[in-house]
Order: sequence, then C-alpha cells, then structure tokens
Amino acid sequence: MTTSAPWTRRGLLGGAGAALALGATGGRPALGADKPVRLSFQRSSTLLTVLKLKGTLVERLAAKGFAPSWHQFTGVIEPMNSGAVDLHADVADAIPVFTQSAGAPLTFYAMEAGSPRAEAIIVPDESPIRSVADLKGKTVGVSRGSGCHFILAAALKREGLRFSDITPAYLEAPDGAAAFARGSLDAWAIWDPFLAIAQAKRPVRVLADATGLSRYNRYFLVNDNFAAAHPEVVGIVFDALVEAGRWVKANPKDAVALLGPVWGDLPPDIVATVNERRSYAIQPVEKAALSEQQTIADTFQEAGLIPRKIDATAVRIWRPAASRG
Repeated sequence: MTTSAPWTRRGLLGGAGAALALGATGGRPALGADKPVRLSFQRSSTLLTVLKLKGTLVERLAAKGFAPSWHQFTGVIEPMNSGAVDLHADVADAIPVFTQSAGAPLTFYAMEAGSPRAEAIIVPDESPIRSVADLKGKTVGVSRGSGCHFILAAALKREGLRFSDITPAYLEAPDGAAAFARGSLDAWAIWDPFLAIAQAKRPVRVLADATGLSRYNRYFLVNDNFAAAHPEVVGIVFDALVEAGRWVKANPKDAVALLGPVWGDLPPDIVATVNERRSYAIQPVEKAALSEQQTIADTFQEAGLIPRKIDATAVRIWRPAASRG
C-alpha cells in the first residue's frame, strides 16, 4: 500500500489540522467559562486528540469555570521546559528525563501503559543493513529527547556500540519522514503513527522495536503550580483520558473514522494498525513504576545526552483521590 499527499510534510502537519481547526483556539466554548486551561498535544497524542475532537472537556470544565484551549506542538521539550501550557502533551518515557534534567517544574498525573511495538528502528527493505550492529558509522534519524532516542541508544549499547559510533541526525518526526523517504538516512528511529505510515509507504525492515528495551510507557504531565492550584481540573482531565482510552479500544472503527482525517487523511488500515499497537490504558502514576525511567536516565547520562546523573523517581506525582492511601 502507498500513501499520497498525507505523506508530505504539509499533509503531515497541516492538512487535516486546518480542516478541523486543531489550533490554539480550537475547542474554546461559548459557555461563559473564562479561565482557559491550556492543553498541548502532538501528532501521537491520540487520546488528547479524541478529547479535542469530541469536545469532551468543554462542558466538564465549564462546570468548574474553565475552558479548554488547545495548542499543537511538533517538538514538546521546549514548551514543557518553559511552561508554555498548563497540561502537556503525553510524552514517551524518555522526555521526562530531559525535562527533569533541565529542572522543569512538572508533575506526573497519568500514565498510558506500555506499547513497545509502537516505536522501532527501521531501514528500507533493500538496505544492506541487517542488524543494529550494522548501524556503526551510519546516519540514523531520531527526534532528540524522544522515546526513540532512548531505544536507539539502548539498542546500540546492547550490541556493544556507543552512541558516538553512529551519526545521529536530530530531526523532528515530519522532517525525519521526509529525509527517510528521499533516502537521506541510513536508518530511522521513529514511533507511531509515523512508523505505521513509513511501513505502508514502502517495504521496510524493523531492526528492533522497544521489546526487551523499554515498555514504552507514555506519561502525562502538568505544571506544578497548576496541579497545586487546580487539582479538580487535573482530575477531570484524568477521568476523561481513562474514558477516551476505553472508547478507542471498544470502538475501533469509530476511532479510525474520527482520527483518520486529522492524521492527514490516512488510509483506515494505517490508523487501525496504530491503534492496535497502542495500549491506551490510562492509569495513575506510581513511584515504583518509574524504575525504568532510571534506566533511561542512566543510559542518557552515560551517552552524554544529559549533563549529570539524576534520580528519575524523585518527581512530583498527582494521584486521583480513589487511589490515594
């Protein structure tokens, strides 16, 4: 199967987003709620996108005197570090390591259980590269600070290689897609939906996915001050995310119909593949579950990707009332 216009950078970033007004003012209700809750999302933020498109948060937040304000980002580390929004796009496990290293005041409030098949290191099927070990001396595209950044570093380490043994091309996902398509990269470490798109566009070989390297949990974070001042708003968003995850899994065809247009009018089978590989199981964050974050942090510190050793479990955690001891 091949894709057409949606594979272009314009299609990936703008086409459907413009059509459905997925912009900074999207979702602003005319219900008299005058306190904006600024939420960010990225292309892989399936559940936040579902909440945005279905308008789930409009009435629920209005009842508390708030209104959702939506902001789409391609790179998420900068807005997370700067506090540009209140509740941030869900991010792969590696990104909080970078934000913690930078001292960003962020609180964990939800986790999507692992989906290790949803990120992978790929090469064109005709490539002579047959294993991760063959990446030595090669140019590999990866988004700096992403979960795939860790998968790439960990996969190299597993093969006895250092990160410095490759030439990383730090590209945000849409730019990586374009570079991979035109043959500018020897390999690409990427996540869904970009992974599924690449697999549909041309035959590719998966050198490694996250299996055995990472559970690929995704985390939802909120600014410390906002979590402290408005825990009831965080609770509303948490409950809505739980519901959205269950809805996507229980209604796969409806989910495909909803998400396809905003992912660049992707063929339904690509959207279905993405949704099948993701767990979308939202649960509270427990400190014990963050142990894998320490492995990621240590790997990045050894690779020189963060400047100092950190305790990746020493973070603030918001928990829903029902799970508090």
